Amino acid sequence: MSPAPSTPTPTVAGPADDVTPSGRLRLKPVAPVSGHVDGGWWPHSRDLPAELPTMLTELGLRVGPVARVSYHLGGWDRAPRRLPSSRVRLEGFRTTDPHTLTVVGATGARIVLLVVPPETSGPAAEAALDAASEAGDRHATAELLAAGPGTASS
Repeated sequence: MSPAPSTPTPTVAGPADDVTPSGRLRLKPVAPVSGHVDGGWWPHSRDLPAELPTMLTELGLRVGPVARVSYHLGGWDRAPRRLPSSRVRLEGFRTTDPHTLTVVGATGARIVLLVVPPETSGPAAEAALDAASEAGDRHATAELLAAGPGTASS
């Protein structure tokens, strides 16, 4: 008789885990703020209302219910002022860093993310996400995006 198939045991993310289930959002460990960003995000497209729901669900564990998202107008397709089917305000500006997205929770908790352009190659995107989520990283967004695999930690 063959053994019954086993169901994999799900792993529970601990507070120090910086990689979220999608793998496209990485956050610095919970610690004192350092650097220009608190982590990085690699969306699949420039359609902000389509991309945000999954990422905001993942970020909710860190900032609580999300109240608003600020972004650079030139980096995304046209977006409504509110995320459809939610109370999340979308605030587009021309004066913010075009490679960041700021997420603010209802309690005021705030996270600034490096946005890795969707068309970035896998190895380059992974390097940028890894560097942006490294504890103590202080690189500017342009440096994080320009660094190739293995070079962003210097």
